[in-house]
Amino acid sequence: MNTKIYKEVLFLAKELMSCAHKKDQTGFDTYYEELKQICNDNDDTDKDHPVQWETLGDFTDDLELAVSIYDKALLKAAAMNSKDYLSSIGFSAALLKIELGEKASAIEYLEQAKIHSNKIIDKELKAEIHDLLKELKEA
Repeated sequence: MNTKIYKEVLFLAKELMSCAHKKDQTGFDTYYEELKQICNDNDDTDKDHPVQWETLGDFTDDLELAVSIYDKALLKAAAMNSKDYLSSIGFSAALLKIELGEKASAIEYLEQAKIHSNKIIDKELKAEIHDLLKELKEA
């Protein structure tokens, strides 16, 4: 990923978190629009990267819209064959599907995330995916 863009996305994520904690909706909306603009400007260019889309999804309040943003991020992660992003984004999408009451869809996301997580180093994420998938299947 382009270092300048990564730093911008990281800065915006920190500012979004700060605004959320301070309950500063105006600031949040401003930073969210900046992040959204970066995503749109870089969409389908050599600067496009799943991390910017995943971050946008993380800060999207509309759960259905957030899932659709995660789906876009998953496509971009698949295009670069990034097992780390495929795992983390799939897990995030599954969590939203659970919030939306869509258990079967959550299981589908988790099953894909689990397959991809076999190739990642992050043992904590692997365990979270495995445990949540097991919990949903047993429920």
